[in-house]
Amino acid sequence: MEEVDIGDWVLVRRSTEKDLWNPSGTVGDGGGESSEPLKVTFGGPAKHWTDAIPIGNGRLGAMVWGGVASEILQLNEDTLWTGNPGNYTDPKAPEALAEVRKLVDNGEYFAATEAAVKLSGNPSDVYQPLGDIKLEFDDSHLKYTVPSYRRELDLDTATARISYSVGDVEFTREHFASNPNQVIASKISGSKPGSLSFTVSLDSKLHHHSQVNSTNQIIMQGSCPDKRPSPKVMVNDNPKGVQFTAILDLQISESRGSIQTLDDKKLKVEGCDWAVLLLVASSSFDGPFTKPSDSEKDPTSESLSTLKSTKNLSYSDLYARHLDDYQSLFHRVSLQLSKSSKNICVDGSLKRDNHASHIKESDHGTVSTAERVKSFQTDEDPALVELLFQFGRYLLISCSRPGTQVANLQGIWNKDIEPPWDAAQHLNINLQMNYWPSLPCNLRECQEPLFDYLSSLSVNGSKTAKVNYEASGYVVHQISDLWAKTSPDRGQAVWAMWPMGGAWVCTHLWEHYTYTMDKDFLKNKAYPLLEGCTLFLLDWLIEGPGGYLETNPSTSPEHMFVAPDGKQASVSYSSTMDNSIIKEVFSEIVSAAEILGRNEDALIKRVLEAQPRLLPTRINRDGSIMEWAQDFQDPDIHHRHLSHLFGLYPGHTITVDKTPDLCKAAESTLYKRGEEGPGWSTTWKIALWARLRNSEHAYRMVKHLFDLVDPGLEVKFEGGLYSNLFTAHPPFQIDANFGFSAAVAEMLVQSTVKDLYLLPALPRDKWGSGCVKGLKARGRVTVNICWKEGDLHEVGLWSKEQNSVKRIHYRGRTVTANISIGRVYTFNNKLKCVRAYSL
Repeated sequence: MEEVDIGDWVLVRRSTEKDLWNPSGTVGDGGGESSEPLKVTFGGPAKHWTDAIPIGNGRLGAMVWGGVASEILQLNEDTLWTGNPGNYTDPKAPEALAEVRKLVDNGEYFAATEAAVKLSGNPSDVYQPLGDIKLEFDDSHLKYTVPSYRRELDLDTATARISYSVGDVEFTREHFASNPNQVIASKISGSKPGSLSFTVSLDSKLHHHSQVNSTNQIIMQGSCPDKRPSPKVMVNDNPKGVQFTAILDLQISESRGSIQTLDDKKLKVEGCDWAVLLLVASSSFDGPFTKPSDSEKDPTSESLSTLKSTKNLSYSDLYARHLDDYQSLFHRVSLQLSKSSKNICVDGSLKRDNHASHIKESDHGTVSTAERVKSFQTDEDPALVELLFQFGRYLLISCSRPGTQVANLQGIWNKDIEPPWDAAQHLNINLQMNYWPSLPCNLRECQEPLFDYLSSLSVNGSKTAKVNYEASGYVVHQISDLWAKTSPDRGQAVWAMWPMGGAWVCTHLWEHYTYTMDKDFLKNKAYPLLEGCTLFLLDWLIEGPGGYLETNPSTSPEHMFVAPDGKQASVSYSSTMDNSIIKEVFSEIVSAAEILGRNEDALIKRVLEAQPRLLPTRINRDGSIMEWAQDFQDPDIHHRHLSHLFGLYPGHTITVDKTPDLCKAAESTLYKRGEEGPGWSTTWKIALWARLRNSEHAYRMVKHLFDLVDPGLEVKFEGGLYSNLFTAHPPFQIDANFGFSAAVAEMLVQSTVKDLYLLPALPRDKWGSGCVKGLKARGRVTVNICWKEGDLHEVGLWSKEQNSVKRIHYRGRTVTANISIGRVYTFNNKLKCVRAYSL
């Protein structure tokens, strides 16, 4: 147990999974703990939104700017969206579908692409910002001493801190978002008695009004538009959507200071020692099937009730509860990476290091994270990789918790009425990537909102499937929103006509089972959703030439091809991604049925009959994976999407052990695609190279991501990182933050239910020594690995819930290990068990 001083008393931290095993001897400097403090640091106040610090409790989020004379906390609440529940069906679609299918059958792909626009639907609704907490300090703060300024996000405590000095007074601010108490808490203080004075207010870009009540609270009530913004319509013209309330509660030191009300909207504090601000917020959203006008939820009453529940808790109490909750998740995994003292070549031999580091490790506390990102191309600092890996885990904990909405394109953080791509859930890679780290990085609870969301999508999707496609089961297309939209997006078929979104999300259900081995989850949650998805896929497949079952129409997400007539088109039949996802879902439901004793179900028999009739994954004349059913010319070989490699990652139909020819073709595909692309494409490439066990190219893509993006010149960048470590498309999309954490985990551990591969894509010449603790493998096994000078040192394994048999693989050596419940096993670099003890 570890004691931590948090002010008035000492908090004793409970042990977490990463504490249950330690290697013998010394590995690196930390024995598994990060070699540097896990802090994102800044050299001054934020100038751009992507310089600000994100905090969140899953539902509520804030971006902390860290201004001196004036401060802004830009706020979000995850249910604030435009719109109402929609009708996601189109009775005219079957006629249009028949027309498109006929054109595809005739090989008229350009005409089919044009006709497929008739299958398009309406755009999604739009994620909205809640508002701002505005703090104004007196002009003396403008005279702060610049070298005294500090701003940081501490990932270990999920706390943002700002400090600076004015004369001999040090001012400090601390901000965190509490999940247990559902508040955003801030404490502001001055080092001299009576030195703190400021004015605070609440504001919003949405239709709202605010007022101060008699108990030093600012209450802001407002509405989201009931429809997405039109180009020339102000949002305040449609204030009939989701209603919201935010309440800011102000407390100051009892012994000193005063509070006044200004204009019935602001609170002015003078001469206090410290102040505590508590922000709560609620909305009238009552599920995706209830109109806001029909909701019986009272956001003001809910907000006041939440505040009332904190009345008997001090700031220290709130902080202790926050730490206990957050660290129970975050502390499950640790990662420590260091360069080898001898410097190891990729082939395992030694080489001399003639490469000097630009920034010394001892400078990390004073050099901003942005400067460290800038210097990464020179110094390749492993501690920065650790930080970005853990930052992804931090963000997932902060924006997706049981009972919240699913993480959208920006997680929960958004400043705009019209954010890029509506900040909506995109299901052709982005939403799924948001949840890639949840299982391997030991945050399985954070994935629950995805399954709740899929349940809602299945309800609306069954109507879309029945009316639009005359099919059973349910379908989900490329983009959705708070209201669980399942119909195609507006616009061109190249992005809109893609009915595989729900099927891709369904693969997460099986992955959740393979990691947790939770049979109740498989039976009660996963199987019914897999069943509905499979019913649609079976109906969507139609008989094609040669006896194969085909998808028609079919696209490869957002990518065009050159048809035989020389015209660019996007619609054909049986794209490789369609087939890969269908094969994955069919394999999963057959496996699930076997576990649940449902092998004889009529549905399973239909699947077994269909499986051998799916088109095999094919190889182009140039040796790469064929993206479409025919070897069409690709007009954009460096396209950002890697859809035809789904079977390699995150799927499992292309593997090094079972399909070496396809792996060779996948490697050729990655070379052909190149290294440039948005952040999410970069992190997908890391994971793909890792699955191919190619550490050199996996690391090249890791390095590629560390490119500091200038928010004022975004058009000159592809991918990269902002100063706050948000990943860039650009603009900001959060998916690559999550993709990076998952990809690094994939470089260190890969698994099936029965197999465990250790350090399969470790860049030994870059991360010569290190230790990772607390990663999860399929089969409900916790994995801890330490290595020295590029070679395995020890591995620790355990399973808390069930016995398992694992084949452990490392550099050509394989052993079979029996893992008993509640026992910790340590294996040496020869994979010999050298220690075992009870948890």
